[in-house]
Amino acid sequence: MTTENKFIAVIGNSKASASEIKLAEEIGREIAKSGAVLVCGGLDGVMEAACRGAVSAGGLTVGILPGTNRHEANQYVKIPIVTSIGYARNIIVVKSAQAVIAVGGGYGTLTEIGFALKNGIPVIGLDTWKLSRKNKNDDSIIRAENAADAVAIALDMISD
Repeated sequence: MTTENKFIAVIGNSKASASEIKLAEEIGREIAKSGAVLVCGGLDGVMEAACRGAVSAGGLTVGILPGTNRHEANQYVKIPIVTSIGYARNIIVVKSAQAVIAVGGGYGTLTEIGFALKNGIPVIGLDTWKLSRKNKNDDSIIRAENAADAVAIALDMISD
């Protein structure tokens, strides 16, 4: 499998902090430079920043939209997918990818992390949720140091 056949989802809050926006944009650029396709929820915040970064580096972006109109997508989504299913689209976002990079995030991001892990899709995290079970740390989310590290780990985790 070549990198142009690899799909990486970037997930995070639509109301993201300035540092999360900057990080997501860097991740998008790194994904595009690798030749992989960026998948996201297609809206604002982390999703828009990641798409902006990918497009600035000549990458392809796919937005899995919760609503009924392709024009709801941020301006950097090249392929909008309209679902009309609201937050239930979160499972489609992660199942469309072979690895997931989580940047910050709220409860919607947490559902995507859960869906990914339940389905055996690796999750790489930057300033995102930490998990525990029965008062013991759960290291299912692979921690990355920076945007380049996150994308490199994601690419390495994608099996042929």
